[in-house]
Amino acid sequence: MISEGDPVPKFEANDANGAKVKSTDFKGKKHVIYFYPKDFTPGCTTEADEFSKDYKKFQKQDIEVIGVSPDDVDSHKKFCDKMKIEFPLLADIDKDISQKFGVWGKKKFMGREYMGVMRSTFLVNEKGKIFKIYPKVKPAGHSKQVLEDFTNLN
Repeated sequence: MISEGDPVPKFEANDANGAKVKSTDFKGKKHVIYFYPKDFTPGCTTEADEFSKDYKKFQKQDIEVIGVSPDDVDSHKKFCDKMKIEFPLLADIDKDISQKFGVWGKKKFMGREYMGVMRSTFLVNEKGKIFKIYPKVKPAGHSKQVLEDFTNLN
């Protein structure tokens, strides 16, 4: 995983509408990049719902929110429509962004090992530097914690 103080890795992916989104689009802006395993799963739905409900609060502080998962554009579109998500969800189908951030790796569930996204969040300042990392996120209450930490740490 990358470390606090590191610059944001360069990335490019399509959002839920098929538009190309690049890391350079957020240059000079504060932003949250959160990685989650899969659209429509219970934890991911909770996390997306909370970020959606708090999105206006993030915008008031000029903070952009970006979600990333290995799901494709169609899945993200359905998820955004159902959950009323206004911020970009990026389709990291080839796991390139997840690997650059170091969140793609071996996971265990019910005794089974498999490769997947480790739920993680990165806070980025206007200089493009990561100033806070949450390596093991619990979805409930995470959005409020991120907003509070952004306010206190930056």
